[in-house]
Amino acid sequence: MCKVSVVLPVYNAAKTIDKCIESIVKQTFTDWELICCDDCSTDETVSILERWRKKDSRIKLLLNEQNKRAAYTRNKCIREAKGSYIALIDDDDYCALDRLEKQVEFLDNHKNYSLVGSQGHLFDEKGVWARISPVEAPKVKDFLWNSCFLNPSVMIRKSDMEAVGLYRVSKETRRGQDYDLFLRMYAKGFKGFNIQEPLLFYYRGRNSYPKCKYEYRIDEAKIRYRNFKQMDLLPKYYPYVIKPLIVGLIPISLLEKIKHRRGRGDV
Repeated sequence: MCKVSVVLPVYNAAKTIDKCIESIVKQTFTDWELICCDDCSTDETVSILERWRKKDSRIKLLLNEQNKRAAYTRNKCIREAKGSYIALIDDDDYCALDRLEKQVEFLDNHKNYSLVGSQGHLFDEKGVWARISPVEAPKVKDFLWNSCFLNPSVMIRKSDMEAVGLYRVSKETRRGQDYDLFLRMYAKGFKGFNIQEPLLFYYRGRNSYPKCKYEYRIDEAKIRYRNFKQMDLLPKYYPYVIKPLIVGLIPISLLEKIKHRRGRGDV
């Protein structure tokens, strides 16, 4: 048994996975397991994961037989997890070395919170270039614009994730599975907090707005409608349901200006 299970879905991450895993192995908090699940990578990712598994017995390796995307892959890791806390991380990001320690301390001392995230540094190949600062103690209405958590910075009580059925695997959660999870948890009365320190290094190029296919915008609108209805936010806040559809029609150059004016890493 261990206190924390770090779940890491991996796909074609040969160039970034070493730094990600190293940041877990070097954590000041040591009572953890790292469950990696490769989602049918076509590069050298699996060989790198095998090398890490042989070096540290706390690292587990699972393999998908078909490419299943993040929601399915994370659920597969969580079902294998022995920890009472689930820590999220993505394969192109890495953690501050005291991330787990600070988040475990928070959840141990704040039983009324189900999840805890943090601020994050945005970085690219040239280094850190910005800081993203989610609201400290998000309320339901804070989710109207976007997710209130930097997804790979979050640690969650496993029992509370299980209470909402883990990640929802469906066509519409191909990209928005974390936002959907947090909305469903808040709809059930669970709540979260963001430590006001940057405990995650989050990869994002500084010169290009993250492009999103319009079909994913449609998926997000469906996620919003489904969950806002459960949270009794409709019909009053229906305009926020169609927000991703409207944003998808705005030129990227204008979105960049809006993003910088709002001081956020998303729109």
